[in-house]
Amino acid sequence: MKKSLIAVPAAIGAGLVLAVAAPLAASAHVTIDPGQAEAGSYTIVTVKVPNESETATTNRVEVSLPTDTPFTSVRYVPVAGWTAELVRTTLPEPVTVGETTVTEAVTSVVWTADAGSEIGAGQLQLFPLSMGPVPDVGSLTLPADQGYSDGTVVSWSETATDAEHPAPVLYVNDAPAEDHHSGATASADEDTEVAASESSDDVLARVLGLGGLVVGVVGIVLAVTARRKSAN
Repeated sequence: MKKSLIAVPAAIGAGLVLAVAAPLAASAHVTIDPGQAEAGSYTIVTVKVPNESETATTNRVEVSLPTDTPFTSVRYVPVAGWTAELVRTTLPEPVTVGETTVTEAVTSVVWTADAGSEIGAGQLQLFPLSMGPVPDVGSLTLPADQGYSDGTVVSWSETATDAEHPAPVLYVNDAPAEDHHSGATASADEDTEVAASESSDDVLARVLGLGGLVVGVVGIVLAVTARRKSAN
């Protein structure tokens, strides 16, 4: 009987962790930071890759770079336990960058994990890249493929609003998406209202989750009490 009582606080603790962690895990996806760069500059962005699987590890990451407005300079920062490859290909059409006609450029960067260095459950890996000059455009979409040890590949390439697997975006002349929730003419007040609403929804979801756990715990306590009375 004592073992049953001891199990109650343990169940409460585990339940609380799941209730708080679930909303956070659902929002994890491949991104780049910072998400903005100045046209003509040489920028360093960090590709952030969280592992979203509870049963497999991330062992390969590939980020695609634009071919219509290519970067003439792409360099990577070595990451311990990972091998990086700059994939250089012939462009579909020659592109003029400044006074130079570019016919070949780095069109993707591939990182492959060494044995034992894969990204595990609950982990995040950072992959820094130096790129330039930044094209004078509104924004650049940088699709990413995330490969797992079980053979699964998740393609972060969607561009629709509220996409399940959104592609990383580097904003140049355009404002980042989070700065115009209701379009380019949205006011600061509207932005604040939307942000507050999203925050409230998140808090409500967590409260409801915790409420369900409390109800379950109460049921366990009542059941244990009934057993003790019956035994006596």
